[in-house]
Amino acid sequence: MMNQLGKSQDIELSLGTFVTGKWYKRSYRILRKLGSGACGTVYLAERQGKQYALKLSRNGSSITTEVNVLKTFQKVQGKTLGPSLVDVDDWIQPGGGALSFYVMEYLKGKELITFIKQHGNEWIGVLVMQLLTDLEQLHDTGWVFGDLKTDNLIVTYPPARLRWIDVGGTTQIGRAIKEYTEFYDRGYWGMGSRKANPSYDLFALAMVVIQLYYPHRFEKGQDPEKTLIRKLHQVKELTAYQAILKNALYGKYNSSGAMRHDIQQVALKHPTSTTNFSRSPQVKKKFSSSAPQSRQQKNAPYRRGSKVWEGIGIGVMVGLFYMIYIVIQWL
Repeated sequence: MMNQLGKSQDIELSLGTFVTGKWYKRSYRILRKLGSGACGTVYLAERQGKQYALKLSRNGSSITTEVNVLKTFQKVQGKTLGPSLVDVDDWIQPGGGALSFYVMEYLKGKELITFIKQHGNEWIGVLVMQLLTDLEQLHDTGWVFGDLKTDNLIVTYPPARLRWIDVGGTTQIGRAIKEYTEFYDRGYWGMGSRKANPSYDLFALAMVVIQLYYPHRFEKGQDPEKTLIRKLHQVKELTAYQAILKNALYGKYNSSGAMRHDIQQVALKHPTSTTNFSRSPQVKKKFSSSAPQSRQQKNAPYRRGSKVWEGIGIGVMVGLFYMIYIVIQWL
């Protein structure tokens, strides 16, 4: 369930409607609705053969805030953390009344959960490291993402790159979070306040990782904190990272960089733990042997040795990939 400060601003437009800016006269044809929330409604729109995401709102100040956030994204070390800003204007509706709108890049890709399901859990670690780097840059500018969840994360490719969509929940550090989704909100779990600070986003990030192993989520129960920690412990693939995820859940990290550093240490000191982190039950089942029992027993020592060296080899390769990724981030 999503919660926002204020009522929903669902703005219904007929498909094919043209939204024309009052000031710059650029026209966009509405193709389909992408979503709506407290700050307005987003549509897929087309102009001169190119597709964009167009957001309309009755609240001009909300639009101004989000536009400023997108501009901030584009100024962070020359990188685009979220969608690129394309246009900002007002629209005078045919029946009268004005709506503010802005147009941004339409990011084509797959939702995070879909991407992981199709391409494998081995991508989780790389994408989490990537997200932590982006969050650190965002926090350094004085903002938190706020409504960080799997629905607001999309993987564009090639190459695979985690991008953010819907900046409606982005809040200045020190203020109250203006938009959140309960499952990812530490206040909902009774594990912290809704004050915007880096640790708020890191709690949500830990919940994003946990949800990748619980696609249908789970209820908080009578003891939310106990329920959450128990669910974390039940995911064996996350054993090596439990301490890190707990620190994020309990708000012990003051920066994304500190959490990223701890993940790097686990990956480098215990490279095979990264293999476990990426191993899925479906893969195990798919490659289970169906050979006769006598043949299995005969070849058991060889297979055990092969698996050990295979595990070490994969672990070293994954560790190497992490090192390359870390170096690239600092270039």
